[in-house]
Amino acid sequence: MIRRVLVANRGEIALRVMRACRAMGIGTVAVYSDADAEAPHVATADRAVRIGPPPARDSYLNIPVLIEAARRTNADAVHPGYGFLSENAAFARACEEARLTFIGPPSGVIARMGSKPSARETMRAAGVPVVPGTTPRSQTDADLERAASEAGYPLLLKAAAGGGGKGMRAVRSSAELSDAIGGARREAERAFGDGTLYVERLVEHARHVEVQILADAHGSTVHLFERDCSLQRRHQKVIEESPAPTLAPGVRGRLTRAAVDAARAVGYVNAGTVEFLLHGSGESAEFYFLEMNTRLQVEHPVTEAVTGLDLVQAQLLVAAGERLLFRQDDIRTSGHAVECRVYAEDPSRLLPQSGRLLRYREPALGGIRVDSGVREGQTITAHYDPMLAKLIAHAPTRASALEAVTSALRAFEILGLHHNIPFLIELLGRPEVRAAEADTHFIDDRLEELRTQPSPHLISAAAAVAAMAAGRGQAVAIGSATSAGLDPWQTIGPIAW
Repeated sequence: MIRRVLVANRGEIALRVMRACRAMGIGTVAVYSDADAEAPHVATADRAVRIGPPPARDSYLNIPVLIEAARRTNADAVHPGYGFLSENAAFARACEEARLTFIGPPSGVIARMGSKPSARETMRAAGVPVVPGTTPRSQTDADLERAASEAGYPLLLKAAAGGGGKGMRAVRSSAELSDAIGGARREAERAFGDGTLYVERLVEHARHVEVQILADAHGSTVHLFERDCSLQRRHQKVIEESPAPTLAPGVRGRLTRAAVDAARAVGYVNAGTVEFLLHGSGESAEFYFLEMNTRLQVEHPVTEAVTGLDLVQAQLLVAAGERLLFRQDDIRTSGHAVECRVYAEDPSRLLPQSGRLLRYREPALGGIRVDSGVREGQTITAHYDPMLAKLIAHAPTRASALEAVTSALRAFEILGLHHNIPFLIELLGRPEVRAAEADTHFIDDRLEELRTQPSPHLISAAAAVAAMAAGRGQAVAIGSATSAGLDPWQTIGPIAW
């Protein structure tokens, strides 16, 4: 039995893991940097340990400090969440060596699947389709250019040591290749400390579909169906849904079998995700292995919504050595779920924002789940990922789920810093999104159109309302200030909130 779990993470995923632990009667330990001393996950845990200054390399990425925190608090297990050290084989190995149960796959599996060239070869050997490509043994520019010529254009240069869009460049002609190699190599070295690149054929107009898998240490491996994550910006997922709306039944069967085969081929244990590119439509659509995420995914709530299963509780049971409580035939889906990621970012430039949350009120609507890790009054810093919350809607149909999540976004109250809610509302309202016609390049190809800006009249109206609410008695005629070339917020002067 697991008695106490140290959650080696922060924010909403730390709170999510703690909720599952509490439901199972398992104690929790939070870790925090100086920047997170007042964060909700610190107050929620049974115990909390300071692990260093704000920079992640000195705190959340510091393996010896995390292991020592577990030792000091008598934790017997560690949940890495996602991001930070969640797919770091050295961290999993350090936990194993310290006789801590790592709530994830074995370190050897993480190492094997963390190398994209190794993962590709393993999948190829297991009969799982992979995108044509190669990793030159010699990483000279000349060898990369030769590999590119063999793969053909358009192509992708990718960092061999990591993912998340870091160290990735799309190349459409040989004239672009030299600059792309230099840029991808530098970015990969900064992000992963390894500039090794591999060359892969670019599959145009594809959708990103991933399969959630669970495996125990007793030989049972199941899939929990699929998620569509095609709506991405710069290779970062923005909106996810389950089930995938364009997947033909026969393709779904082949895709989920391939994911289970992939997991079995590497001796996978615990929760993981096998990601694919889907090309074409109907029963003739083809899919290719993209990568395997050896951890819990940010978008796991949509799978929980349609299957009714708690993935974190399943992780804890498997890590404790238990058998899965269900077989493949026991798993069914119901309805449709959509998840949006709410970020603190400037909607005009789509850049992360920092500042104090003056007002933070989550929507309280039926069929809506909000996973967040912030509170009103908290300062959002520039040190970590700017995600404020995940908003998940579950409804009988895809159309009703899209309507529900849009209504919830409109009811979300955030003041004090810029956020991406207007961007999400605009995106969800697009006819192509409603018709499930968007591919992985949809957002990037329409970024300027989607960068919504409030009209001058709306800004004036907001200033007028703010002035009246503050008791200043300085109602500003809508449009008058901006028509005169004045900033209405400057016209009314400072407001004491």
